[in-house]
Parts: sequence; C-alpha cells; structure tokens
Amino acid sequence: MQINKLLQTVVNQKASDIILTVGCKPMLRLHGRLVPLQTKVLEAEDTVTLMKSITSERGQQELQEVGGTDFGFSFGDQARFRVAVFKQRGYIGVVLRFIPNKLLSFDEIGLSETIKKLLWRPRGLFLVTGPTGSGKSTTLATMIDYINQSRDCHIITIEDPIEYYHPHKRCVVTQRELGVDVPSFAEGLRRALRQNPDVILVGEMRDLETIETAISAAETGHLVFATLHTNSAEGTINRIVDAFPQQQQEQVRIQLATNMIAVLCQALLPDTTGKNRVAAFEIMVQTPAISNLIRTTKVYQIASEIQTGSKHGMILLDDSLAILFHKGKITEEEAMNRCRSPVDMEQKLRMPPRMFLGDTPGAAGGEGDKGRKPAIQIDTARKSE
Repeated sequence: MQINKLLQTVVNQKASDIILTVGCKPMLRLHGRLVPLQTKVLEAEDTVTLMKSITSERGQQELQEVGGTDFGFSFGDQARFRVAVFKQRGYIGVVLRFIPNKLLSFDEIGLSETIKKLLWRPRGLFLVTGPTGSGKSTTLATMIDYINQSRDCHIITIEDPIEYYHPHKRCVVTQRELGVDVPSFAEGLRRALRQNPDVILVGEMRDLETIETAISAAETGHLVFATLHTNSAEGTINRIVDAFPQQQQEQVRIQLATNMIAVLCQALLPDTTGKNRVAAFEIMVQTPAISNLIRTTKVYQIASEIQTGSKHGMILLDDSLAILFHKGKITEEEAMNRCRSPVDMEQKLRMPPRMFLGDTPGAAGGEGDKGRKPAIQIDTARKSE
C-alpha cells in the first residue's frame, strides 16, 4: 500500500480526512461521514511504513518521545495535508486532513459583505470559533487572502502547522510554523510585535499567555485574528475571561469591550443530498451595546443583541440553521441536532419560509424581527477546512 495512492484518492474524492489505523481499512471522511476504502485491513507494519514515508526524522523522534507529532506537507501541486501521527495501543495511527490549494471566496464560504468591511479595521481582535473540522482554517485563509489582495500590510501568521500558503500580493506575508520557526504561539506573538506587523494571525489561543498577548497586540494597534474551540459568541467571551485569574478578569473585560471587533462561530453540516456540506454561522459584531454588556458582566444578554442586530450583519446560529432548512439545504434532523434551543428551533422550522428568506415585505430572520430583512443571506456553497 502506497501513501501517494491513498492521498490521490483523498484528492479525487474531495474527502476532508483519511484515517489510517491498525485493524481496519483506510477510512475517508466524506461530507462528515466515514467511508472505508476497498483495500486490505491495515496491519501494524502497514501504518509504520505509511508513517515513515511522510514523517521526518525529527517527527519520528518526537513520536517516540511524547507519543505523537503534528506537521504539514505539500502533495505535489494538488494540495497540502495536515498530519497527526500518534500511538494507540502500542501501534501507529495517522490522520491526514486535506487542505485544497485553492482558496475559497467569500461567496463560496457564504460570508456577507459585513465581514469584508471589518477586515479594513486598523486594529482589534477578530475571533473565528467552532469545533474541530468546522472550517475555521479555511475562513481565516480567505480573510487573510482578501487583506493580501486589498491592503498594503505586513501580515504575520503563527500556525501549527502552516496549512494554506499565502504568496506575497499587495502585502508581505510572513508565515511561521510551530516547532520549525518558533517554539510556541506565545513566543511567536511576542516576537511578531517587534517585526513591524499590521496584521497577525494566531492559529489557536491555547493558553493564558497566548490569550493575554493576543489581546495586548490588538490593544496596541494591530489587527489580530485567532481561533478558539467555542460554539457561541457568548461562550467565546466567557472562555477568554475565565482563563484569567479572578483579580484580572475585570481588566480583561474592559480590554475586550474596547478592542473586540467580531466573533464568528461556524459549523459545517451535511446537505440534504449527503454529497456536500454547508456552513451555518453565528456572527457577533462589536457595537456600543455589546461592548457595554461585556464590560458590565451581562454577557448572557449578547444573544438578544445579536438577534436584534441584523442591520450590523449579526445573526444567531439557530436563525442561520433555520434559513438553511427553509432553503431546502439541510434536513430538519440536522437543524435540530445542531441548534442551541430545540424548543425555539421547532417553532422556527414550522414558520412560513418567507419569515426567513425575505421573499415578501416584512420577511424576517425571526419571529421578533417582523418588518426587517433577514439577518444575513447564507450562501450554501461547499466548504472544506
């Protein structure tokens, strides 16, 4: 079994991942579901051989020392792959994430013009959140590419590993990889502040030091992008504040209230055909009202502000799901499985489609929004991370 043939299958099938583990056939993740390849069941020597064919000596040493290693590599000019190699029950396992070379446009992702406008801000913190596999990397890459084409900036990215390569366009793009160019996100951020950046992308805010440095970078005049594994705007704010000791939390709230630009939470769902995936979003844009809620510890009221903030391009995840359902893009089961409030979602799914799709005057994004246009138009083009 050759790794090149497996990777070519991933590219041809447009799978998001391939899982290689002892005791089962290679498994593709197609549109969110696992599909076995029609090959032999993998044995211990198979996964070892496949691992060694793509893993550097340094990576193999790290695997032996700590039980795992992560890295990225290019598959010719067709794609890149993000790789996780690990030990399980004494055997070697490998998971490869497919990263297409082609960057998606805002229309293909389904993001509104509101997000584009936010990318012209000179400073502030913009967070893209969601569970693993929800498309955060793709969304961030599209945003960075838009800035690269539109503005004159020095962009510094700190990633683990580098996923999308960004050529220099109008911007100078410096991409640093953990373990290769810099030892940690926090160290990369500290060094970046001395490298004359305009825009900084932090692959993930994993620890207190990284969170603290990212907020300080936004506060001192940089546009900072980062990710978190949170599922709502409210949860994102709480996660950041709770990461700090009690005596620092009030100061952090003030910093977030002053420097936050937006929180974009996203999820990927199978469409009704089962052959593609569509994106649902929750978008919070910082307004004076939301800033005040963060400052006064009333984060629990943010959802209400988002619901009434359609003129700013805001939308709740449940409303985004309802729009997708009424467009016939996702099933009722998917909408119910991903929603935050099943009781409210049941009501939204039973409403006339015009309430969400804006077909007639007075169509709205929710029952309490009569007389206004829907919060955002969701484009349902296929999206992969």
